Amino acid sequence: MPSPYNIALQERCTNCSIPRTGRFCDLSASTIESLDAMKFTSVYPKGSLLYVEGESARGVFILCSGKVKMTTSSSEGRTFIVRIAEAGEMLGANSAILNAPYEVTAETLEPCQIASVRRDDFLALLKRHPDACMRVAQQLSDTLLAAQREIRSLGLSQTTSEKVAKLILGWCEKGDPTANGIRLKVLLTHEEIAQMVGTTRETVTRVLSDFKRKKIINVKGSTVFVPTTRGLQDMVTV
Repeated sequence: MPSPYNIALQERCTNCSIPRTGRFCDLSASTIESLDAMKFTSVYPKGSLLYVEGESARGVFILCSGKVKMTTSSSEGRTFIVRIAEAGEMLGANSAILNAPYEVTAETLEPCQIASVRRDDFLALLKRHPDACMRVAQQLSDTLLAAQREIRSLGLSQTTSEKVAKLILGWCEKGDPTANGIRLKVLLTHEEIAQMVGTTRETVTRVLSDFKRKKIINVKGSTVFVPTTRGLQDMVTV
């Protein structure tokens, strides 16, 4: 089925051409068939809300392609980006398993292909297929470890420059090596980066301008090149 967002919609997992390695859908043939029978796949434009913090958990969402930002808000209206979900992740699983409200808001950062599964069907899948249960356990464990690292990073970093340096270093782990350094596709605005490190947009803009002036990073539109990570690593104290 064609998509208006330049994504070739692949409705069935059994003949999906997206690599499965390291993904939730890296499952046995019988589990994939069961998943195909219960899911609904669609393409969401940038800025789509999959679910909202505090909303009753109606199901889970498998991120086939694209990126989703997970945010939480304070009573004063401040927003904090908890993390960026990558393709292959299942979103909302903890709330669905516990039958608890969603703890964060999930919003697409770019056009995404997403498969949704009703809560009852998802729980039935876990009961019938041990490999699906193990995949969910692995993803929940990965999310917990990432959250612990983020808390440590934010809590022990002494300056905003250090926090931003750590954030970019984390992106570099999944960046593309080129002759000009590590290439990063940054979909976040300065405001959103500020929401990730707990500061203001103005401060992030000032820090990034300082990084560019010192040639620690080079910026071309939404693409960031890191010639060498040494400059970023020198800012990290913990």
